[in-house]
Amino acid sequence: MKESTLNPTKSLISPGPVDEILPPGQMILYGLQHVLVMYAGAVAVPLVVGTAVGLSAEQVIMLISTDLFICGAATIIQALGIGKWIGCRLPVVQGCTFAALVPMVLIGKEYGIGGISGAVIVAGIFTLLCAPWICRMVHLFPKVVMGAIVTLIGLSILPVAGGWIGGGSSDMESFGNMTSLIMAFITLVIILNIYTFASGLIKNIAVLIGLIIGTILWGFFNPLDFQVVSQTSWLNFPRLMRFATPEFHLLPIVLLSMVMVVVMVETMSSMMATGEIVGRKADQAMLRRGLTACGLATTIGGMFNLFPYSAFAQNVGLIGLTGVRSRFVVAVSGCILILMGMFAKMAALVVMIPKPILGGAGVVMFGMVAVSGIRTLGKVNYRNNNNGMVVALTLGLGLMPVLVPGLFSQLPEMAQLFLHSGITIGTVTAIVANLVLNGADRTARHATENIAPDPAPEPTAARKVAVRTVRMWLLLRKVQQEHEREEG
Repeated sequence: MKESTLNPTKSLISPGPVDEILPPGQMILYGLQHVLVMYAGAVAVPLVVGTAVGLSAEQVIMLISTDLFICGAATIIQALGIGKWIGCRLPVVQGCTFAALVPMVLIGKEYGIGGISGAVIVAGIFTLLCAPWICRMVHLFPKVVMGAIVTLIGLSILPVAGGWIGGGSSDMESFGNMTSLIMAFITLVIILNIYTFASGLIKNIAVLIGLIIGTILWGFFNPLDFQVVSQTSWLNFPRLMRFATPEFHLLPIVLLSMVMVVVMVETMSSMMATGEIVGRKADQAMLRRGLTACGLATTIGGMFNLFPYSAFAQNVGLIGLTGVRSRFVVAVSGCILILMGMFAKMAALVVMIPKPILGGAGVVMFGMVAVSGIRTLGKVNYRNNNNGMVVALTLGLGLMPVLVPGLFSQLPEMAQLFLHSGITIGTVTAIVANLVLNGADRTARHATENIAPDPAPEPTAARKVAVRTVRMWLLLRKVQQEHEREEG
């Protein structure tokens, strides 16, 4: 077969729809669609963390712009690859992971943005070092573990949406005022209606449309402040350590490195799901290259005061919906993200969105993270194993810091930073509980992958007696009727 001109590394890639180059107009259109699907989620993490660590509105704008730029660069590297070692060469979009959101907020409140950056850099290096062997340990993270962790992540970050709905911080006098609650509800209803009754591209960008319409409606009751937008420069070029010099503290490093284990498994799951959709199996070498790209993006992101990166699951669903499987389309998405990152006024518009409007959309965005985990748990077999107990322990212990915020307030500060993150507690619990309760029993692990119909229940002793009694009564009744006919 004649070697493809698009593929200089034939040993790595076989020709197929994944390597198809569409006409430029179509690639731009489909690439923009990927960007619109992930845009709201991509800006949520820098928006939440930047606000939590006390950055000004102008600094949050620069943070979001730089994040979009790095998202684009990471996406291009993942889709096109660099040599034989970096990039899975699948249509995978990279973005800031929600898994690290709560730990980073906790680290930021204690150590500032510099402490977050130092921990992110080391966590990225940790990912680079672990990539060659973590891809061989997928069996330690079956669906029951990943489903429970992802569900926990979604539930743990929902309070952020609740704070937005109230108008910001619960310490505010106007927190939870009627206007904020009504506008958050209206935004949520708008998103639900678009998602329910629209289709195609419009349905995929329901959150983005809801944010725009909700902000316009808010402007009728409370004038919008465009001063931040007008004062923001048109162009923004990323700068190393713009906001703080990275600081390296042991506990934040350990905390984020543990979270990166979850991020790596989450990324591998997305790559394997994408591979199934596009018809290119994600083998061990491909997973290793994808994790290397993820670790590289995270390390570089930390140098720019940014956060850990992973594959965005919502874009995996978009590939299955549209049937467009070309990785070059996703590479175009990366180019669009880079351009948006350089266009700083785009980030300024996001910062201008009122908190209650963000809260209404956050209910959907963060709730869908939990739904993703619940879907995974729906594929788990709970018969003849301890998977149910693994899920119970993960959610029960992981949600404790969320439901009872002051539970660990009497412990040393170092321990509090670790235990206040329900995601960290849940991750450790899920992995350890699965190993202890399910052990090395391959039957239990394989049961999480293949679901067979429930067998018919075994007849109980009482049921057997009842059936035998009815049969005896029918037999006696028949004999009695025959005897009466003979006498008649």
